[in-house]
Amino acid sequence: MKAFDLTGKVAIVTGATRGIGRSIAEHLAAAGARVVVSSRTAQACDDVAASIRANGGQALGIAANISKKQEIEALVQRTLAQWGRVDVLVANAATNPYYGPMAGASDEVFDKVMRNNVQSNMWLANLVLPGMAERKDGAVIFVGSIGGFRGRASLGIYGMSKAAEMQMARCMALEWGRHNIRINCIAPGLIRTDFSRAIWENPKLLAEREALLPLGRIGEPDDIGGIAVLLASKAGAFITGQVITADGGETT
Repeated sequence: MKAFDLTGKVAIVTGATRGIGRSIAEHLAAAGARVVVSSRTAQACDDVAASIRANGGQALGIAANISKKQEIEALVQRTLAQWGRVDVLVANAATNPYYGPMAGASDEVFDKVMRNNVQSNMWLANLVLPGMAERKDGAVIFVGSIGGFRGRASLGIYGMSKAAEMQMARCMALEWGRHNIRINCIAPGLIRTDFSRAIWENPKLLAEREALLPLGRIGEPDDIGGIAVLLASKAGAFITGQVITADGGETT
């Protein structure tokens, strides 16, 4: 048995055209999975899927806006029409349109963050879980943040959404575990993505953050991709309801 082999599996990855999501899609494909690359922009999805295929993997691009339930439903329906099943769901897409104290956030901002970061992932999971249950096998992976563990004065609503995502993984793991479905959350720390660009493009800020990390560096998207393979494969067959923290030791 190859512990990390995903040959024959079908995976949907949202927010998969850049950063952590793209790395996860590429790692799953390299492990043998047929990967649906999804984000809001069709061309970006097609480009990443083409890149995966050029490197020997199997991939299909399907655009979907996670804030729209009908587009999420279409994403799952198109995947089933193409490949007949969904064995792995990686809910990575998220948003943070507001930086500042919670007292200054509008209701619209709150609703958008909670809809995109929590409710959309529940929609997605609930669409694919019944099929996994029928096959008595499946993995759902939410990509959260250490912001769900720690208070941040200017990222309160985002942190709330990520804490909710962790709790959703725990509760769903209890609901679906008897069907051999593993449901977990990955909580990255500071990763070199567009979300954190203001920090890692500023040498002073970057040096300050790296000085606080036991590993002495911030993370790269590929530091997360392999964790998703672990959780999706036989290697992670006895892991469920957990939050896997990958932050270079920041929360140690």
